Amino acid sequence: MNANIFSAFAAAAAQAGDKTFVEEAGATHSYAQLLDMSARAAAVLSEHLAGGERRVLVQVEKSVPALWLYLGALRAGIVYIPLNTAYTAAELDYFLSDAQPGLFVASSETIARLEQAGSIPAGTRTLALEADGDGPFADALGAAPPAPDVAQCAADDIAAILYTSGTTGRSKGAMLTHGNLLSNLRTLQEAWRWQADDVLVHALPIFHVHGLFVALHLAIAGGSTILFHRTFNADAVLADLPRASVLMGLPTFYVRLLKDERFTRDLAAGVRLFISGSAPLTEPVFKAFAERTGQAILERYGMTEALMITSNPYDGPRVAGTVGYPLDGVSARLAADTGAGEPGVLEITGPNVFTGYWLNPEKTAEAFTADGWFRTGDIATIADDGRVALVGRGSDLIISGGYNVYPKEIELIVDELDGVEEAAVVGVPHPDFGEAVIAVVVARTGQTVDGDAIVAALREKIAAFKTPKRVIVVDQLPRNAMGKVEKAALRRRYAALFD
Repeated sequence: MNANIFSAFAAAAAQAGDKTFVEEAGATHSYAQLLDMSARAAAVLSEHLAGGERRVLVQVEKSVPALWLYLGALRAGIVYIPLNTAYTAAELDYFLSDAQPGLFVASSETIARLEQAGSIPAGTRTLALEADGDGPFADALGAAPPAPDVAQCAADDIAAILYTSGTTGRSKGAMLTHGNLLSNLRTLQEAWRWQADDVLVHALPIFHVHGLFVALHLAIAGGSTILFHRTFNADAVLADLPRASVLMGLPTFYVRLLKDERFTRDLAAGVRLFISGSAPLTEPVFKAFAERTGQAILERYGMTEALMITSNPYDGPRVAGTVGYPLDGVSARLAADTGAGEPGVLEITGPNVFTGYWLNPEKTAEAFTADGWFRTGDIATIADDGRVALVGRGSDLIISGGYNVYPKEIELIVDELDGVEEAAVVGVPHPDFGEAVIAVVVARTGQTVDGDAIVAALREKIAAFKTPKRVIVVDQLPRNAMGKVEKAALRRRYAALFD
């Protein structure tokens, strides 16, 4: 039996036939086209990777051709490595070096800039796909003969590598197998009662777990129709809601919908499931949404290394401030050193858990307990009935607008700027992004620093979602008896900064 997850997609697409797979701005693409275009993409990618490493590193804007690119990689058994579109050239230099791809797909502008800087490794070929979906890759699709066969893959073959930052500031590539992806898909189909007649509003990015492996996979395997939005735009989403049955979003989506008077109970009546993830959903938003629509948002919990881990129930109470129960096949526990009745580091095991970090056996070993459970790094409680609530994080991880931000990476850059003695980066509450990144900076003796200048400098070096929303200059940072910066004190001090 072929364990390639695309086999499941191919079977669903063959059954769906001429049914609309994706609709964007009035243009439709059928499931029959999915089969044809994924076969053409598989042929294009295989040709460019002939004789080289069968890994494709991708930084492209969301578009329908980007879907063909992803599905073609799966179909051909090529390891797919998506990158956040906000990453800068300096960040891409690291990913190209670490991933060692046989092919890099990005905009022609990005490719030219990296080639000029000498950042494209020897042996890595390039192929352009522009933000509007045009370019050499799209042209090649039209000329390529379809490669109809689906590559044979074992369950433990790597399907994708997703980079997730670490507290040292150095990103790690989490290796996810076809077995990981397929097991999570089947579990979510049952947990969320996925139906062939579902219509999904897809306004998420397609470079991380939520938009790529959850939303897209469920729709394709269900033969469902996707209303495709390149970004979240309240006007466009509100216009599509009367035709939709499922919306998956970040908490930010729901905050913005609630601010719009057009978002009413009647407008939401046809949507059977509102799902939230990628960042914590606040209790006030949960309650306000229920009051407005008569429906409870279903919050779930996942991470790059394990896809989806827990979910509030489809049937039964969805409790604000909790992420529900471990999904079928997933087991969860608190670390052995957790005190009785106290929160502890959440540890998990199951077929969804990744195989390790790419070219990083030391970090892989650190991530697992002696008996093979994955240490999530999240601090949680587990009720007697198994319901999980997240109460904090073992690291200083900030989740801003659904994106993971690791302070150490930013601090290392700020510390190198002229006039800066030291910096501490923390997340504070923000009404739109959930958490906002701020930097608290101490100037060197006899020197001055300008917060706006620091922000401007950082915009040239790191992605916009990592760049601090505010830089605050102080005389000294709070420290404990051991001399460690008390970030909790900073978070308390600036908790109302964006009120």
